[in-house]
Amino acid sequence: MRAKRRRLVFEAVGPLLEPGEPVEVTAIVNLSTVSAARVVATRAASAAVSTVLTLGALTTIPRRAPFYLVMTDRRVFVFGTRGANEWPGDLQMTIPRAGLVRSKVRERLLNSFFVVLSPGGEQGLKIIFPLPHRGARRAMAAALPEVS
Repeated sequence: MRAKRRRLVFEAVGPLLEPGEPVEVTAIVNLSTVSAARVVATRAASAAVSTVLTLGALTTIPRRAPFYLVMTDRRVFVFGTRGANEWPGDLQMTIPRAGLVRSKVRERLLNSFFVVLSPGGEQGLKIIFPLPHRGARRAMAAALPEVS
C-alpha cells in the first residue's frame, strides 16, 4: 500500500484504537460471506477429489469495490471506500480477534484467499488478497490459527 493510502488508513483507524493497541496488518482486500457449512463441505470435497481447471475464452469479470482491512492484536477493522480514487471511507465492521480461526490459504494466479470464522458463527468472511498484498496475507494467516 502506498504511503498516502497508508496514512489515510491510519488516520481513519487512529481514533478507534485503544491505548497500547498496535496495528499489525493493513491491506486492501475484497470480501464476501460464506456459510460455515460450505467451508466444511469444500474442505471435505477438495480432500477427496482433485480438479484441474482449464482457462477458456476471455471473459469480463465485474470488479467489486475493495475494502481496507486493519488488524490489531485485539480486533479486525474493515473500512469501505469512497470516491473515484477509492480512499478509505466509513467503518463497515469491527470483529473481535479472540477466537477467530481461518481456513487453509488458497492460492490463485492473481490473488489468494482464506475464510475467517468466528466462534459459533454461522457465516464466515472470505478475505481475498490481491497479488500485491500477499505479504499482508502471510502476516494475517500467521496470526490466526488454522481450523482443523
